[in-house]
Order: sequence, then structure tokens, then C-alpha cells
Amino acid sequence: MRTIDVSTKFDTLRTARAVGRIRLSPKTVKMILNGEIPKGDVLSASQIAGLMGAKKTAELMPFCHPIPIDHIEVKTRAGEDYIEVEAEVRGIWRTGYEVEAMNAVLTALLNVYDMCKAFDKNMVIEEVKLVSKSGGKSDWAEDLSGLKAAVITVSDSTAAGKREDKSGPLAKQILEEFGAEVVGYTVVPDDKEKIKEAVLNFKKQGANVIVTTGGTGFSPKDVTPEASEELFYKEMTGFSEAMHVLGVRFTPKALMSRAKAGLLSPECILLNLPGSSKGVEQNLRTFAPLLKHALKMAQGGGH
Repeated sequence: MRTIDVSTKFDTLRTARAVGRIRLSPKTVKMILNGEIPKGDVLSASQIAGLMGAKKTAELMPFCHPIPIDHIEVKTRAGEDYIEVEAEVRGIWRTGYEVEAMNAVLTALLNVYDMCKAFDKNMVIEEVKLVSKSGGKSDWAEDLSGLKAAVITVSDSTAAGKREDKSGPLAKQILEEFGAEVVGYTVVPDDKEKIKEAVLNFKKQGANVIVTTGGTGFSPKDVTPEASEELFYKEMTGFSEAMHVLGVRFTPKALMSRAKAGLLSPECILLNLPGSSKGVEQNLRTFAPLLKHALKMAQGGGH
């Protein structure tokens, strides 16, 4: 068993809101509102219990990540025969807060039950549910269905048949996982003109996303960024910057990458990736969900 790996996700502001109810007798509700429960203020204590429940979620749920929580708010509302709890949990992290919000509600309702069980044997906790969430991948991610993609591995040794290419086939696999139709794959040496020729050939074949792997470092032979820059009509600087931000989470050596991203036309993106398989996977899984939207913007669409 294992948890989901969220290391390649973006840190974003994420919010989740949940609600739930506990059904009680009208008499018990009146006792709560009149402060007649011997254990104390039921509503205030339950709000505190909800705060604790949100914070303890990762200790109780085996597949929930321990995550930083920036804000928790727990509210209670009394009806004629019920107590309703609403919880909002917010933070900046790589995974969402849905379970934390639901656990806050459930823990608060359990506290109501615990404090009132001597007076009401028929209490029922019901309708604990998530009512909204924001900031996660579902807000902005898109698959690559309907797009054509191509992969170019840039390496003298691979082109000469001296080394097996692992990064290129991995890039193809990931693009296909995201729904793209991979229309081409080739290996070229570290030669600026041959890189450009391969890129333009795939562009003519209708590729919307062209991915290169390798040739992005400081070696005298590393010329992939230079070849790419000569073809861009608009550079996508945010992608290049994000590669460094993401990469240094895994290795400081990522700062030595000079990888570029840019538009060859409003219908085609060129994305440089490192030559390592790990670098390809980390970067491509992060940026693939943004590529279709980037193309829509290039063609005149908005956010």
C-alpha cells in the first residue's frame, strides 16, 4: 500500500467546505440552547472539537497526507430538532482539504452526541457531506485529447546507437496517458540545425505539442535551447521558470537546466525537457494539464 505521490503538484490556495447534522429531540435542543447540559456549552465545545478534528485528520485517515492548515472555521446552528455544523478548511499546499473539512464536521457532531447522550438515546448523525472545494487540479487542468504530439530525443550517443533512449519513450507514454495522439518520435544528435529540422518537420505534420528531451545543460554540445529560441514566435517564460521551481524540490542540479518553452505558432507549443527520465516525468506530468489551455489562449481565448 502507498499514498498518492503529490510531489509534482503545484502549491495552490485550496479551500474545502463541508456540512452535516445530528438529529436530536426538540427537548435536547432546548437544553443545549439554555445551557442545561451538565458537561458545559455544547455548541462552543463542539466547534473546538471540529478544529481538532481537522488538524488530526492525517493521524486517522491512512491515505491522507499531513498537510499545513492555514485557516479553519467551524460554525454551529440549532434547528428545532437538529444541530447543523459547517466547517471550512483552507491552506496552500499540493493536495486538497476535503477530508479535513468533513472530519471537522463529523468530530463536532460526535462531540454533540457525547455531551448529550445521557439525555437523548435516539440521536442520529446524518448528511455529512462536502459542499464545495476550490484551488485543486480540477479547477484548471485539462487533458490533451484532440491534440497531436511528437517527441524528439536530443543526444549524440543515442543517435549513434551507443545508448538506449529511455526519456523519449517515457515522454510518449505520458503524453498518451493525458490523451494526446503521438504522431511522431525521433532521435537526433546535439546539432542545432538537425534539432530545428526535426521540430519543423513535426510542426508540418500537424503536431500541437512537440517535446524535446536532452541537450538543456551547460555542456558545449547542449544547444537545444538555442535551437528552440530561433523557432519561437513567443516564449512561454512562466513554464521555464516553473521548471526550476519544481526541479529544485528534487535536486539542486535542476538550476543547471536551461530548458525553454514557447509557441511556434498559435497551434503549436515546443517544450524542452531534461534528458533524465525523472526530469521528464516530473516536468511533463506537471505541465501537460496546462498545455491545451495555453493553446486556447494563443488562439485568442481567455481564462
